[in-house]
Amino acid sequence: MAEFTGERVIPGQVEPDLFNEHFARYHFASRLACGKRVLDIACGTGYGSAELAAVARSVTGLDVSSDAIDHAREHYPLPNLEFLQASAEQIPLPDHSFDLIVAFEVIEHLEDYPALLEQSRRLLSPSGQFIVSTPNKLYYEDSRRDSGPNPFHVHEFEYDEFRRLLAGVFPHVSLFLQNHSDSITFQPTDATHSIEVRSTAPPPEPGSAHFFVAVCAMAPQLGSPTFVFVPTTANTLRERELHIAKLEKEVATKSEWLDRALTGHKALVEQHQQQTDELQQRNLWAGQLNRDLTASQDRVGQLQTELAQEQTAAKETVAQYEAKLRELEQDIADKARWALETEQRLSQELDAKCRELAQCVSLLHESENTVEERTKWALQLQKEVEALESRLSAVSASRWYRVGRTLGLGPELRQPS
Repeated sequence: MAEFTGERVIPGQVEPDLFNEHFARYHFASRLACGKRVLDIACGTGYGSAELAAVARSVTGLDVSSDAIDHAREHYPLPNLEFLQASAEQIPLPDHSFDLIVAFEVIEHLEDYPALLEQSRRLLSPSGQFIVSTPNKLYYEDSRRDSGPNPFHVHEFEYDEFRRLLAGVFPHVSLFLQNHSDSITFQPTDATHSIEVRSTAPPPEPGSAHFFVAVCAMAPQLGSPTFVFVPTTANTLRERELHIAKLEKEVATKSEWLDRALTGHKALVEQHQQQTDELQQRNLWAGQLNRDLTASQDRVGQLQTELAQEQTAAKETVAQYEAKLRELEQDIADKARWALETEQRLSQELDAKCRELAQCVSLLHESENTVEERTKWALQLQKEVEALESRLSAVSASRWYRVGRTLGLGPELRQPS
């Protein structure tokens, strides 16, 4: 089910006066819809399109809301009535498709409101008519002084601005003022279709009108009679009596609320007096606290002075410690540098000694090799000497050597000592 938001009129969900205010415009248009192709721009829930379909050749209801179109299709399934979801600023229908176009209470909702007029002129047949309505900005601002501007309206129009806007698109414009009017009706009890209306109203005043309704066309129009719509619930006195009774009931209810509010107010006054007494006592207590606080603040000031002095002394002590610390750091840095230099020097000397020792070890190895070779050579000579001595001993001991020596022949052999 579609939901009434205050801008979308749904039969049965709005007050009769508000519904009749909208429905009257469709009755106004139905006089020009007989046997014609009609487009209802911003048709809403479709009740007005159905009213036009009762006399028109065909009616197309158009609205940007899918919920509104679904509601209209469900509630008004007529053979000469169809509904289309589309924007009033860009209508997807061919040129010159309609003899009558109505656009009630939509132009003030559009950012590009001139596009509505251009689209309507494009879709209208050369002899067709375009009916457009909008609330009077001056009246609307005054009536909504307490509630504020309508959040659904983008641009509202005064009479002269609305007339100039329409005249810039359509060469022939007839403007009507829509108002609620008190009337006295004499209605016969027998069924009749003839109605005679007499008006003693003063000349129309656009500035105080409720709504503006314009009938626009590309060709000249004949006549612009005053149209009076009398709804079925038009017993104004009876409606006022019911309304007064309703107001009296609301006044009685509000009186009860007021009595309860006064009782509550009396209790609040007593509570206020009690709280005032308590406040006075607390003010006295607060005064004592303020005096104690002043004394405490004085003591705090004294302590802050002492603290400042101690901080000054502490800063001096810290400065002395820092100076001593810098001296120690310098001394440590000097000793560390000396230690590094000493370590570097000792490392160099140790490397030199290690190289010298390695050279000595190499020479020792060479000497050991030489000694070993000479020992082997000496042992070999010793063996050769022992062999020669053995042979010499053998020669000396031989008989031939002794004979030779006796005869003075041969060398004299001497034994080694």
